[in-house]
Amino acid sequence: MRTLRYSINVTLDGCVHHEAGVAPDEELMQFWTRKMERADALVYGRVTYEMMESAWRRPDSGEWPDWMREWETPFAEAIDAKQKYVVSGTLREVDWNAELIRGDLGAAVQRLKEQPGDDLSVGGVTLPLALADLGLIDEYEFVVHPVLAGHGPTLLAGLRERIRLELVDRREFRSGAVAMRFRPTVSA
Repeated sequence: MRTLRYSINVTLDGCVHHEAGVAPDEELMQFWTRKMERADALVYGRVTYEMMESAWRRPDSGEWPDWMREWETPFAEAIDAKQKYVVSGTLREVDWNAELIRGDLGAAVQRLKEQPGDDLSVGGVTLPLALADLGLIDEYEFVVHPVLAGHGPTLLAGLRERIRLELVDRREFRSGAVAMRFRPTVSA
């Protein structure tokens, strides 16, 4: 069975908004690129899909935009090529190597997990909350940045029940950020 991993950048005070000052430096971008390369497919909600597409989709010209630094290109190439599943009740169609998921979220994601292949990666804010509430996330990976945002959406805000986690991996970066990977523990 494929592992569904939720990975996200987060501030010390729990903010997960992409404008909270947690943009990856070169070392962190290499970390995220390796994660992206290892994932078999990505599972996004509409908002995250559209945000990632606007930033990381290869332009029709085939040339990456001028704002993109050389060390960001491997990430862009990795995400651009990945299979994507988009959970949305409002989008009528998707492209960018994507397929729409509609209907019963739990059943649809469980079917994806049961398909042969490597890990699935989920990102964003709203969709991971729903998947956590359904008990479908197998691993949580948080890159905690030494920043206090003071505002914005926070990590898994509104979770219905507490989820106990065990630390399975930890890595520190020169920036002071710390990546921690957890798995839910089985209640006794």
